[in-house]
Amino acid sequence: MDETYIKVKGRWTYLYRAVDRDGQTLDFMLAERRDLAAARWFFKRAIGTNGVPDRIVIDKSAADLAG
Repeated sequence: MDETYIKVKGRWTYLYRAVDRDGQTLDFMLAERRDLAAARWFFKRAIGTNGVPDRIVIDKSAADLAG
């Protein structure tokens, strides 16, 4: 799980990514906010699409920890 802040069509947005152990992107999402709702929505969608992972590695973002 990774997120970063990028500019898309002139607007700043958060890019959430789920990657596998080889660094391949499994799922991604663009969001206006980096908050609990965005993190939960992304985790639910990524798990629904790819199944429950063996482990999740994240940074210390409060939104990701809560999600």
